[in-house]
Amino acid sequence: DLEARTVELQCSQELAIVALGSIAETRDNETGNHIHRTCAYVRIMAERLTSLRTLNPELPPDQLPMLWKSAPLHDIGKVGIPDHILLKPGRLTEQELQVMRRHPAIGRDALRAAERRMGSEASFLAVAKEIAYAHHERWDGKGYPEGLSGTSIPLSARLMALADAYDAMTNRRVYKPAMPHEVAVEQIRAGRGSQFDPSL
Repeated sequence: DLEARTVELQCSQELAIVALGSIAETRDNETGNHIHRTCAYVRIMAERLTSLRTLNPELPPDQLPMLWKSAPLHDIGKVGIPDHILLKPGRLTEQELQVMRRHPAIGRDALRAAERRMGSEASFLAVAKEIAYAHHERWDGKGYPEGLSGTSIPLSARLMALADAYDAMTNRRVYKPAMPHEVAVEQIRAGRGSQFDPSL
């Protein structure tokens, strides 16, 4: 029946998203389970926003599940970054950093191409495109790739930015140890109104 087909389609979409996100993660496996953790963080924040009734009207409540379901695709553009940069054991040079900063546009463009092939601009990838492209933007406009600021950054990407930053802080990297939760929370609070949306 129609309800069963709808559920099956939703499951297929979710499976495709997780599979694509996992492909990106296999190229940069230092962050083990990063996509699963950030997905959970986005879900917790979105649900909290809903319970507080402060959710921005740009994302209706019935679209909330697409926030966390799309989160695994936030770094899909990293598949287009050369290995010698993506897998470098240590900090990147300024030139390498500029190459790495192309991954949001690479990700958005790949998802756009997938939509065109599917023949649907209003597909389930709409939120994923926002997250992939704008999760490195900053509230104060000093982020990338466009230097968007404030609410011109989609809500989905503002939530992803918080989840991504928290996960990066609380997990070890080759160039830094993991931070305790309390220290990460204080750093995020310090970035309120500059890096992060103060209402989030």
